[in-house]
Amino acid sequence: MIKVLKSGLQTTVQDRGRIGYYEIGMPPSGAMDQYSFTIANLLVGNKKNAAVLEITYMGPELEFQQDAVIAITGGEIPPKINGVSVHLWSTLEVKAGDILSFDFVKSGARVYLAVKGGIDVPIIQDSRSTYTLCGIGGYEGRALKEDDLLLIGSDSVANVSAKTTIPDSFIPKYSKSHEIRVVMGLCSYRLTEESKERFLNIEWIVTPEANRVGYRFKGERLDFVPREQPFGAGSNPSNVVDLGYPIGSIQVPDGIEPIALLNDAVTGGGYATIATIISTDLIRMAQVKTNDKVRFVPVTIDEAIQARRELKENLVRIQNIIETIKERV
Repeated sequence: MIKVLKSGLQTTVQDRGRIGYYEIGMPPSGAMDQYSFTIANLLVGNKKNAAVLEITYMGPELEFQQDAVIAITGGEIPPKINGVSVHLWSTLEVKAGDILSFDFVKSGARVYLAVKGGIDVPIIQDSRSTYTLCGIGGYEGRALKEDDLLLIGSDSVANVSAKTTIPDSFIPKYSKSHEIRVVMGLCSYRLTEESKERFLNIEWIVTPEANRVGYRFKGERLDFVPREQPFGAGSNPSNVVDLGYPIGSIQVPDGIEPIALLNDAVTGGGYATIATIISTDLIRMAQVKTNDKVRFVPVTIDEAIQARRELKENLVRIQNIIETIKERV
């Protein structure tokens, strides 16, 4: 069992996500940085979908009331056990009575704490992920609070040595400037050609309105092509009657401050989608924080698929490295 001594800014239970319910308006939720989430579970020998803690900006303080094996991956929010710094991207052992804490964020935005066996919370619609907007999943449908008690489950499949660590070549480097790849559309035709160029060429600044639902950006106003009937004279061309929103879709209400919709966003609405972040770079978006700079880079569908293929190949390589280390111990 793990006792929450301090909650941190926002710490939630997440797994791979609530997949298969989008058609009824339920977003996937789940770990925003699927790369870090996956490696954290690999490092403790968990099943691929074991629930972890997603920690944002400022970490919690946790007391382990039993021996455990843990791993912490993601952005640089430096962890400590009993006040002593420990490594990210490594398998760690903790003893009953040990206290895990975190320094302030240095780079990135989120870290993932995996515990061997996973975090044991009820499964709702095939997932343990927290969706705070509806108050379902995770720990009572909310972020953790002081004095919460977390049960450790049995979602492990292998023993991993505490000597296991991920090679530096597989560890992402985070900065305050980011290039995020997008596929233009579905409604980019509504923008003027000049505004399409501005959208792709300027550096957007992440506003304080940045969370699991979506990120808002400030920069320059974008202009839409004036619309005639059937939209009605004078109607706002950034509006649509109704549109389904893929995760990563970018909309620009009234041409001001683009919004990128993320894991906990609504599934549809009345704004035109001008571009969609590719699945691989949703991982990068998870590590973007307030006041960071973002430039959107256009790619083709084929390029997006290739990026996804390369990510999967890297995860297989990492799994093989961990397996090799395990065999040597």
